[in-house]
Amino acid sequence: MTYVLSLDFGTGGARAGIFDLDRAELIAAGEATYSTHHRPPDRAEQDPEDWWAAACRIVPNVLSQVGHPKIAAVCVATFSSTVVIGNADGQPIYPAILWMDARAADEARETETCNHPVMQYCGGGDAAEWLVPKAMWLKRNAPGVYHRAEVICEALDFINYRLSGEWVGSVMNATCKWNWDSRSRDFVPDVFSHFDVADLGKKLPNQIVDIGDVIGEMTASACQALGISGRPLVVQGGIDAHMGAFGADTITPGSMLLIGGTSNVHLTQVPDDGSTISGVWGPYPNALTPGLRMIEGGQVSAGSILNWLAREIYGLDDLGFSALCEEAEAIDFRSTGLLALDFWMGNRTPYRDAKLRGAMLGLSLSHDRASIFRACVTSVALGSANVVTALEQQGVSINQMVVAGGILRNRMWLEATIDAIGKPARVVKGDNLSLYGTAIACSVGLGRFPSMQAAAGSISPPCEQHEPDPHRYAAYQSFLTDYRQAVDLLTPILHRLAQHKGTA
Repeated sequence: MTYVLSLDFGTGGARAGIFDLDRAELIAAGEATYSTHHRPPDRAEQDPEDWWAAACRIVPNVLSQVGHPKIAAVCVATFSSTVVIGNADGQPIYPAILWMDARAADEARETETCNHPVMQYCGGGDAAEWLVPKAMWLKRNAPGVYHRAEVICEALDFINYRLSGEWVGSVMNATCKWNWDSRSRDFVPDVFSHFDVADLGKKLPNQIVDIGDVIGEMTASACQALGISGRPLVVQGGIDAHMGAFGADTITPGSMLLIGGTSNVHLTQVPDDGSTISGVWGPYPNALTPGLRMIEGGQVSAGSILNWLAREIYGLDDLGFSALCEEAEAIDFRSTGLLALDFWMGNRTPYRDAKLRGAMLGLSLSHDRASIFRACVTSVALGSANVVTALEQQGVSINQMVVAGGILRNRMWLEATIDAIGKPARVVKGDNLSLYGTAIACSVGLGRFPSMQAAAGSISPPCEQHEPDPHRYAAYQSFLTDYRQAVDLLTPILHRLAQHKGTA
């Protein structure tokens, strides 16, 4: 038997899974949580040591579930754009700046002034979430930390270093988040110089490794910390949602993977024909698979809005959250008289605007907490439909959809999303799709398949088919018209409010 270890680090915690490659089956899984620290104005940070500590808790646990088998390979997926600032020996010197942190909004807008061809890979400018604008912010606002940092990298690179002792980057992260040229397979110093971070290239991991390629052996100290016998191979992974596309087998044009969770990610691919597609991140050439361009749409806040409302505003525990969902699900979304905008932490697609903020329209004293919660669910669903609509208006065909992630634990949100988009969907049972993608990468690293394209779908989770309700779809389309008009009308006000927050 050949066993591999998959690791997935997300916003709320780390997950680990053991796969039997001979049976193409997940045989054990578990997770461990860690904390996010939200600081005004609109900042979000984590401690990288918490990620490693979570791995050291959960990996021995999942190994024990199946009798501590010998592990042949390990592969990691992580949230992207979560920036680690540290020393060359892997010790952080500053809190990790989380992907949802919006402090670099001004720097992101400045990246739009660079006309280098590589900037067209990301639609002409970087997002406030990404590593490069955050490095620009750090140099301006914490120059001592920036200059002292020997390594500026992503969560994926930090974990891979802890496993292998090697500083390497993933072709996926570098292409999508670092302004790396995936066609010439090299950094572009002129771009970093234009952004006044000319030395950033020396701080980033300079060895860029393809997904599924071997980084090296796991170090003895990492094996001991994780309770692993032997010296398994460490195989390169990538961004958590994007790795899930291999498990969902949605890597061909016309298919879309929607992973709903704290944030939402919409992934599809288009031919590398030079066409321009606006309002999205990308199209990135060769980021997911060679010869195609990947489009990344998404919503910065999705499930996080629902959790925030229920727990921070209503003060509910898990049991109260479940009861609230039942109350809200009994309300027809068409009857609330409310319209919300899902921009609590800015918009990723299709407005590409980190300074947009959430809004609630139509409130009266007769509205109760369930109606407001229902309106927020509707808002997140409309945000997803808006992403798909914006793509289709530019000629991107979406014929099939796979839905996965934490959204599966909220039936109301899942059904609202499918109805609002109006397309049949295969719904993944369970929320471990990223683990499947990293297991597939392990199989490539071990030589079982010649490429990630050939291996896609070779290990896949069970799915069930869901059909949209045509009447509810028509109603959501009407709501979407109001949603889009509200964005146009309120954007100047929302920008001013974002500017004022935390300035007093």
